[in-house]
Amino acid sequence: MRRLASGLLWAALMAVPAVAADKPHNAKVSIVFDHVLPNVPGRSVRGVLVEYGPGGSNPSHTHAKSAFIYATVIEGSIKSQVNDGPVKVYKTGENWIEVSGDHHKVSANASNTKPAKILAVFVVDTTETELTTPDK
Repeated sequence: MRRLASGLLWAALMAVPAVAADKPHNAKVSIVFDHVLPNVPGRSVRGVLVEYGPGGSNPSHTHAKSAFIYATVIEGSIKSQVNDGPVKVYKTGENWIEVSGDHHKVSANASNTKPAKILAVFVVDTTETELTTPDK
């Protein structure tokens, strides 16, 4: 019985990092604007502010299938990897894009001591309700 209990405890402890990886860590995501594009029927532009505390991160994810994203670092440094590209560190004022179908594998504050922020501007179908879907 003691072996079984030890085995179950070990298995539970090993599962914690996998579960924790599916959730944001020291990160806050807020929609700061959402406007229908009057000259592009059925499309909207949405601004998403991602605020990372020191060492903060978001899980690997994809975005809405209709999304085109332009992300700009507005404070600090961000570590990012899209698809199988290299992991890059973007500093304040630098930016990248993501297109429909891209897999955002790494999204994290590059610093363990300073905060960081991204403004991500989405051009997306107005009917989209979920902008981000974490990996399963």
